[in-house]
Amino acid sequence: LLQLVESGGGSVQSGGSLRLSCSASGYTWDNYYMAWFRQAPGKEREGVASVGADGSTIYADSVKGRFTISQDSTKRTLFLEMNNLKPEDTAMYYCAAGFRGGDSLDPSSYRYWGQGTQVTVSS
Repeated sequence: LLQLVESGGGSVQSGGSLRLSCSASGYTWDNYYMAWFRQAPGKEREGVASVGADGSTIYADSVKGRFTISQDSTKRTLFLEMNNLKPEDTAMYYCAAGFRGGDSLDPSSYRYWGQGTQVTVSS
């Protein structure tokens, strides 16, 4: 069983930066995607960024040029570097693993989820 624990959320002002981390324990896969999603109150969960085992990355249009997804060499820690944050980035951020095919930014493509870490950006 794969367990995911996110950290690094917080409150920042518009234009600020945060770095989220997601630690994976238990069985891990080397040949699947891992991803970050976010969900704001009253909205559906949306894909933010994904990274493949080969290091390839995909970003939602809303975060391109501002967010960077990466993994450590063991593929057990996932990061999301967030710069130039905007109030519309405010949401609970989740990491996901256990990719089962399909769109790597679609929540239904993942088996395992962390509990989330809150990011709040004030104007």
